[in-house]
Amino acid sequence: MRVVIQLHPATELLAAVADPGTQVAAADVVGDLPGFALENTYEPIHIPGFTAGTAGGPETFSAHPADGSVVVRGEIPDDDANVLSGLHGLSTVAGVFADPVIESVLTCGGDPAVGTWHDVQTLLHTGDLTTAGLTGNGVALAIVDTGINADKVNQVRGGTFTIDAKRSWNPQGVTGTAGQFPVDHGSMCAFDALIAAPQASYLDIPVMKSTRQGGSTMDGLLSDAVAAYAHLRTVLSDQPEASRALVISNSWGSFSPQWDFPVGQPGNYSDNPNHPFNVIVRSLDAAGADILFAAGNCGKECPDGRCAYPDHPIGGANSSPSVLSIGGVDTKGQRVGYSSQGPGRLSDKKPDVCAYTHFQGSTAFGATEPDTGTSAACPVAAGLVAAIRTTHSATALPPAQLRALLQRTATHHDPSGFDYDYDYGYGTLDASAILAELQKATAARA
Repeated sequence: MRVVIQLHPATELLAAVADPGTQVAAADVVGDLPGFALENTYEPIHIPGFTAGTAGGPETFSAHPADGSVVVRGEIPDDDANVLSGLHGLSTVAGVFADPVIESVLTCGGDPAVGTWHDVQTLLHTGDLTTAGLTGNGVALAIVDTGINADKVNQVRGGTFTIDAKRSWNPQGVTGTAGQFPVDHGSMCAFDALIAAPQASYLDIPVMKSTRQGGSTMDGLLSDAVAAYAHLRTVLSDQPEASRALVISNSWGSFSPQWDFPVGQPGNYSDNPNHPFNVIVRSLDAAGADILFAAGNCGKECPDGRCAYPDHPIGGANSSPSVLSIGGVDTKGQRVGYSSQGPGRLSDKKPDVCAYTHFQGSTAFGATEPDTGTSAACPVAAGLVAAIRTTHSATALPPAQLRALLQRTATHHDPSGFDYDYDYGYGTLDASAILAELQKATAARA
């Protein structure tokens, strides 16, 4: 079984792993871990330490390396429980966690497109956003997916957009240049984010291209997402605090408990807030990143064939209280049948909001194939968030406050605000109402 092991090595090793300019071999961190086959090519990742909030307050994350931990990747036998219990008994081991397969969330359906990306432009009031100066200019927008083919995106849209090659990142073993990957799911996601944020600076993070040691191609490994988020933490911390803005779009998730530890075991991912990836997601949110995840395509009316959770399909980071979990509606405002319903596993009120999908757009999968799934809805929403960040930094408007604004201004499908049928969450994103609130707040401060 693939796992990541969380360790508490010596303080000097913790500091070295936490330093982006220092390379530390995994073997130097691990020492003797009986029964664990270390993957030497996976570089150790520093996970920030945190303290739970008291009296309802927020948790806090420490910037001091010694307060954190380190994760490494490898395998343990599937059929030897003694190995797992032996690892848990070691003083240096803080936890042994699942490293599940992660997969893109393209839809199962075959229905034709409902409208076009130009309709989405109209629904998002992109003309008004542009007039207000909200184009994403200067905002880093990371597409964590299969890689982007910029030529394809530009061919369909016309014009050009910016791929920030310097701040893009490849997982260990993934070859290819930012913006030059084969046309695939990531190109669709980039195209859809550009609808509202045409001037953002796009970071290409092809986590879904990761491969298992030994050459067996997988859809992606959660441990590579951990490494990607460690890179993005550096991207965020290198920005001036006054203008800090990083939006992260994730159109992927874990569909099956097959690759996970059972719910209730300490190494579980789907329901465990202490899994290293769930921790690093929360730490980035606390530092000022806006993180969006697709809710998934396990809706009861039309579930993707890979959906293997019997209930509560929005799990792991896709259900974190520190992210926006995005469901899908078509351009007529109707929820698409494959959009996953809550409640979420880590947070009850999931999805948070819905955005547009199932429209004619990127043609990444063929001239007549729609941009579809909550895979499309997530970057549509991420583009809108990046547009907002053009003039409203994370320092001035922290991610939690922005999430609350998007929830409050959404077109509600339930009089109480949140839809407790868990179809729409707080409703469909309303760019016009968001813009009005931002302008009102700006006028009040003047």
